[in-house]
Amino acid sequence: MPTLDYQTIKASLEAQPLFEDKTWRLSPEAWPLTPAQLKEIEQIGQACRDFYLALDILYRRSWEGKNLLRNKELVAPWVADYLDRGKPMRVIEHARHPQFKGFMPQILRPDLLLTEDGFALTEMDSVPGGIGLTDFLNGLYAGGEDDAVIGGADGMRQSFYRALAATAPDKSDPLIAVVVSDEAVTYRPEFEYLAARLREEGKRVYVYHPTDIMPLGRTLCVNVDGNPEPIDIIYRFFELFDLGNVSTAQFILEAAESGDVVVTPPMKAFQEEKLNLALLHHHVLDDFWRENLPKRSYKTLKKIVPHSWIMDPVELPPNAVLDAPHAQGKPIRRWEELGEATQKERNLIIKASGFHELAWGARSVVLGSDVSKGDWQEGIANAVEMADSTLHVLQDYHKPKRTPHPVYNEEGKASAMEGRLRLCPFYMIEGDAVSLNGILATFCPADKKIIHGMRDAAMLPCRALPAADRAG
Repeated sequence: MPTLDYQTIKASLEAQPLFEDKTWRLSPEAWPLTPAQLKEIEQIGQACRDFYLALDILYRRSWEGKNLLRNKELVAPWVADYLDRGKPMRVIEHARHPQFKGFMPQILRPDLLLTEDGFALTEMDSVPGGIGLTDFLNGLYAGGEDDAVIGGADGMRQSFYRALAATAPDKSDPLIAVVVSDEAVTYRPEFEYLAARLREEGKRVYVYHPTDIMPLGRTLCVNVDGNPEPIDIIYRFFELFDLGNVSTAQFILEAAESGDVVVTPPMKAFQEEKLNLALLHHHVLDDFWRENLPKRSYKTLKKIVPHSWIMDPVELPPNAVLDAPHAQGKPIRRWEELGEATQKERNLIIKASGFHELAWGARSVVLGSDVSKGDWQEGIANAVEMADSTLHVLQDYHKPKRTPHPVYNEEGKASAMEGRLRLCPFYMIEGDAVSLNGILATFCPADKKIIHGMRDAAMLPCRALPAADRAG
């Protein structure tokens, strides 16, 4: 089994900083995945692509007031209402522009938790961080010899470039501008690294701040070696809730609408909502998903996406109850009644759906079984209070299982740590093709219930085990 010594990893990260003011623990080994796990992860990528395409159809038919089904009446304007809630009309109109019909992100990254029952897909990210980090780690752990690292030594950056370049097929050597906002500045170093590596390979990829963009007529230009050059493709690395802080946003919107610049991910705010997964489980929409998702993708998503509910506080008739978890064994009529749920019934997570700074990372997450009753009630109250502008999602909590993996301590000594795992596979979309080009593993100590990047966690790439081996 290939291993890396502590000083090699430490020196490499010090020589090439990848995040601003962030550190994590190191591991001598890439995370091992069995052939069966890898096959499932590849199928999840196809299912994610199919889901985004179906979601685009769902949103468009909803706001147009059209029937969602071929042979059965189903009109659901409330879907567009949910997905547009709290957003400026300019952002809504842009997403509805006919120029972008069927447009979807070129890079998708779901969060997969490894549980006793297999994978649980808790979120889908269309503006994912970690691309440069995973490329760096793949190259570091592959060492030029280990083909088992998922994506190989340079598969991440090569596929990143191909996926972006495919959005402008008429350009043989496109100028790609990765635009990183102040809100996302933590991730700028990894994009600087990625762009520098691609430039070494002859690609025209540069990283810019939004204020670096210069509108010249209908063209957007940037400074390249002292000369203003027109942008062909913008890779947008900022969430759309941050658009008000992007000084050149209006120019970017107009250039995308006129077709003078390709912007990816497309500026469709509804693609950045966590409540999309709750729509997958909405019983009214089940026929739509069955009709618009391939059978295999439908089964895959239904199996791995935890049941989720949209916390919309609505007035009900006297004989109605909410489609929601129970409290004290009884159905509820108001979300606030969940505040009286037992500890066992509170095995639920609340999180802001999108278009808000709290929806970035794990800032809004409340795990009911891990907080006091008072904090749980406060989390519910906040979700209800914010519903007019920012909806929240309630999701069944699927606890990641404990598993061992070697991790270095601060003295550089490796030992097995019991922890919990989140996998972030990166899927690149080129036309109808979906490729898996790297998987970033976040391995947290076992006492951490919510997994995200933190000082106590190890971050490492993944590798494929030979068919005869078994992962722990």
